[in-house]
Amino acid sequence: MPELDPRLTPARPDLAAEHLRGQVEAERFVEPVDWQCHIPASPIRRSPSPTGAMDDQVLCGEVFAVLEEVDGWAWGFSRADGYVGWVDLSGFTHVVLPVKRRISVLRTYAFSEPDFKKAPECLLSLNAVIDTGRREGRFLEAKGLGWVVEEHTCALDEHATDFVAVAEAFLGSPYLWGGKESLGLDCSGLVQMALRAAGLDVPRDTDQQEAVLKAAFPDVTTDPERQRGDVVFWPGHVGIMTDSEHLLHANANSMDTTLEVFAEAEARIQAAENPVRTIVRVPLSPASG
Repeated sequence: MPELDPRLTPARPDLAAEHLRGQVEAERFVEPVDWQCHIPASPIRRSPSPTGAMDDQVLCGEVFAVLEEVDGWAWGFSRADGYVGWVDLSGFTHVVLPVKRRISVLRTYAFSEPDFKKAPECLLSLNAVIDTGRREGRFLEAKGLGWVVEEHTCALDEHATDFVAVAEAFLGSPYLWGGKESLGLDCSGLVQMALRAAGLDVPRDTDQQEAVLKAAFPDVTTDPERQRGDVVFWPGHVGIMTDSEHLLHANANSMDTTLEVFAEAEARIQAAENPVRTIVRVPLSPASG
């Protein structure tokens, strides 16, 4: 039996998800209970503490499968990408609404009323999902959140036609380890969000993404010619080629999402004994392929 990835395996010696019975050993197995995120983004942390390290986020409208509750915190896994950890339940609700539309722009406000002059309730990021109700003018009711501009949303089965263009919209966004929203994200969060908007779901971390993309698309590591849509992997880092010479990546060197000359970024990263490992040629519109 292949070794299970602990980042994606909701199992501890004392507790595991019921679907893992027979695959792992645990004192007890429980069926997860779904809770839905009702804030713009909730951190998935390594420990049940506001200062616990963040490895991922649950975006608004996404569901977290709860296996254990402790003092207002829940241990479980994200239904969106499977990541295991702890979330603060104050950002979640027992009631899981059926999501109908997805935020299709980098970020947009949910207003208290269907009027852009009224007070905003919250700021939603790309790929957040909402349940919609009434329509008034150019606004849609986002149930439990407020009113959003309809053209800033799309149907769940509607996808961007250029995932690189989606990633380019994040240019200048701050670097944040574990983040995947417009207010802060890391290198793999950038890749995950851009590809999700284009209809391709990939795992959260770089090594997981590398394995999935390498299995699905051409490996062009030895090809000296780069092109738009090539996804470049170093051990622990990933970036996206916007053309034959430039790399877009969220990185801790500049502490933001930046566009660099690929040769310069490659030389700097390789100087830290971290050479390029894999380059995968992903179609700009992967969902259509």
